[in-house]
Amino acid sequence: MTSKPSSDFVIIGAGIIGLAIAHELISRNPSLSIVVLDKESDAGTHASGRNSGILHAGFYYSPESLKARLTREGNKLLRDFLDQHKVPVISTGKVVVVSHDSQIETLHLLASRAQANGVDVSLISQGELSQLEPRARTCELALWSPTTSVADPRNVIDTMAAAVKSAGVAIHFGQEVMQVTHNEVHTKSDTFVTGHVINAAGLYADKIAQQCNFGHEYVMLPFKGLYWYADVPQGFMTRQVYPVPDVRNPFLGVHVTLTAKGKVKIGPTAIPGFWRENYTGLSNFSGREFAETLTAYPRFLTSKHHNAWDLVKQEFPKYLRHVMISQAQELVPSLPSSAFKTRGQVGIRAQLFNVRKKRLEMDFIIEGDKYSTHMLNSVSPAWTSSMAVAKYVVTDLEQRQVL
Repeated sequence: MTSKPSSDFVIIGAGIIGLAIAHELISRNPSLSIVVLDKESDAGTHASGRNSGILHAGFYYSPESLKARLTREGNKLLRDFLDQHKVPVISTGKVVVVSHDSQIETLHLLASRAQANGVDVSLISQGELSQLEPRARTCELALWSPTTSVADPRNVIDTMAAAVKSAGVAIHFGQEVMQVTHNEVHTKSDTFVTGHVINAAGLYADKIAQQCNFGHEYVMLPFKGLYWYADVPQGFMTRQVYPVPDVRNPFLGVHVTLTAKGKVKIGPTAIPGFWRENYTGLSNFSGREFAETLTAYPRFLTSKHHNAWDLVKQEFPKYLRHVMISQAQELVPSLPSSAFKTRGQVGIRAQLFNVRKKRLEMDFIIEGDKYSTHMLNSVSPAWTSSMAVAKYVVTDLEQRQVL
């Protein structure tokens, strides 16, 4: 094993969070030596490159949360970055629709959260909804979010990776991290010496944090997101259409979205996975992860914080295409069932579970000391929030005199 020259920072993970932190660090201090490591052959191979590309407005989240604080700001910062680099952002807006009367109270809760979070939304009637998105249907009221938009996630990742590399950040691919100490990161082939480690490892962030004596009360639970594309004419829809979510869980339900290229897409699911990279079949199977997951899920199912059994009963049937289509048609009745012939790329949500409290963590979790910082639970809306998260982390490093 060879040793690399020392650097000021080593960032583990070349997803959107790791790259955004590298961008913020080098922007504030161009003289810093920064290394980004990733086990794959390209940036954003996992969640960052597989998400829907939606730039969320920030109205779902409890006002006291980091998600509430950082999503609205992150939306603007990411849009500014993409405008600067001439990456197309499509201002579609979003409507959240109601399937039955019992959901109207939750719709009002989302509107009140939006007001508390400083996010521009309005409650609209079915008639007003028909003007915004004629194909969507609701029961009495809907919520309109004009600042929701969409960009192509692969284009965003490639642009950000190119930006940090041109600023002097070194990105090393094919470097799977095996062990982290207070000032060394050991991969299968090299040792990287550094002043500070930033762990943005996504599905494996908990494992790396625990090597540094953080995150011992957590385990990462994978949830599988399936998508289907509809073969419908360009312009079939113009808005993102979402259901009212169950606010007890950190998932938004099957929704009907437009990609940056105008394609109609339904998904994602939140099907429990049995190992961390459980994308398709037995690919990337890990017996150790399978055993860990089987140990953790019963604790989740007995949680008093979530309607866990109902979630599981609702999610597994979504492996069947017609179940997903049926749920999408509750939002957009004119979606033709026969149009869904193309599967989307499967994603895995790296959802953090607090073993001691038996609950899914609803907010971003960030822990650290003078040697390391750990980005735990970097799930949706982390893609939208990435640049605001980076700003928050780097400001904290300055305040702690790490930077």
